[in-house]
Amino acid sequence: MLLRKANVVDGAMRFLDAEGLDALTMRKLGATLNVQGGALYRHFPNKEALLDAMADKILEGVAGSLPDVAWDEQIFVLCDRLRTSMLAHRDGARVVSGTYSPGVNTIAGTDTAIQILCRAGAAPAQAGWLTFALFYYVLGHTIEEQALSELPADDDWRSRNARRAVDASAEYAAALDSLTSTDPAKRFAYGLRTFLDGIAGQIVTDQARPHQTIG
Repeated sequence: MLLRKANVVDGAMRFLDAEGLDALTMRKLGATLNVQGGALYRHFPNKEALLDAMADKILEGVAGSLPDVAWDEQIFVLCDRLRTSMLAHRDGARVVSGTYSPGVNTIAGTDTAIQILCRAGAAPAQAGWLTFALFYYVLGHTIEEQALSELPADDDWRSRNARRAVDASAEYAAALDSLTSTDPAKRFAYGLRTFLDGIAGQIVTDQARPHQTIG
């Protein structure tokens, strides 16, 4: 069978889910696909180019049709889709965060967020800055979430902290207990809602200062 670019990306995604990002090399992927490693370079000049394509594959569907709701709810749905798409693949957030992918899906997701924020009253420059800040929050949360999910049951986040004899306040202990016992999806939603509340205030503030520019 003729090896096509899409076959390489699909094979790389299967390898990622089975072995993880750290194990992925062009040589190992070639062996998995039953081709010489050099055959992969006809489609991707290096591993970084392959990772760009994988990142764009992960983001497929994120920028799909959104519900007809307020702008902040649309952004929430978009960011939730982004998190869900990355969680669907082992180390998915690390793949996306470690690349600068100008792919169709990546651009579509960013463009969608920028358009939503502009309709909410942000100038294009401000919408761009806010979009990247939002996506960095989603990336960071999801990277941490996936890393914690890889910890063994007897050596997880909560047990590690319980073993540390740190002289900290009762408030710190209560806060940490809440963090370690709460569903990550709930923590993600809380942080995202807080972020969106701040963005709403920022857009209003900047509208009151029409001569202020970013950068």
